[in-house]
Amino acid sequence: MDTLSHLLRLARVEASLDMRCLVGPATRMDSPARAGREAPFHVLLAGSCRLHIGKQVLDMGPGDVVVVPSGAPHRIVTPGDGTPQGTKVTSGAAFLTARSERGGPEVSDLFCGRYGFGAGSGALLFRSLPDPIHVSFGRSPDSADVLGTLSALMRSEAHCEGDGTAAILAGLCTALLAMVLRTARGANTNATLWTAAGDATIASLIERIFEAPGDDWSIERMRRAASMSRATFLRRFGQSTGMTVGAFVTQARLMTAAHLLTADDATVVSVAARVGYRSESAFSRAFRSATGVSPARFRREALTGAGEH
Repeated sequence: MDTLSHLLRLARVEASLDMRCLVGPATRMDSPARAGREAPFHVLLAGSCRLHIGKQVLDMGPGDVVVVPSGAPHRIVTPGDGTPQGTKVTSGAAFLTARSERGGPEVSDLFCGRYGFGAGSGALLFRSLPDPIHVSFGRSPDSADVLGTLSALMRSEAHCEGDGTAAILAGLCTALLAMVLRTARGANTNATLWTAAGDATIASLIERIFEAPGDDWSIERMRRAASMSRATFLRRFGQSTGMTVGAFVTQARLMTAAHLLTADDATVVSVAARVGYRSESAFSRAFRSATGVSPARFRREALTGAGEH
């Protein structure tokens, strides 16, 4: 299994399409803060809009996708003069539909949803991502073709809204997340995504680390495997991932550990050893620092469902 598919499986990602916004000029839509393990996303199929989050303003055009891993509150505004207007929402079998209060010609066709993810690997994955992520598939002919097909399927299914629509749209939104996470930094995105290292040598190392997180992944070993000097290796690793080597290795080990703690009945000691920790205490400190709970408590809550809220 390729690394990205493996990551999404570890993270236990579940997509949900909540609303389609067919809105007119000068329309303002607020997205409140998300509690728990949810990351909102927006995909603009047609038209334009601006997304305001904190002090950032993101201009979105057709084929643009924004994911907010932190779940922070944000606002979407469509272009147009006059007094800003809100929306009126109608219910459907699979999702809500928002339209401008005062009507007017549609200037934006926007899908809004959220990604839910697991408490261990999922939380670690989304916490490690830039916030927000803004990807413009429409700027790349190859990506635009793929997203165009995906958008057409989403629009077609949204129009039909029949049996299975919610499940089909959820599957398409999960595919959309995979497309976002494999987009390397450049003209198409605003941030460095370690899930899409553009350097082939670094990407190969990332794959090897996830395949064997318990190995001794020292800088010396990795720079030799990459046939680079220490300085060159550290620079290229940082440029490709946006992370230090140590932070990345810890990330890979703890994501794998969270999965192992709920996948079988292995002891905490054996899980620690399998992901490269020489002592249970060192592993427990690192795991608690990253997740907020001890490995034993994490396993207990995962098995009883106590942590799933």
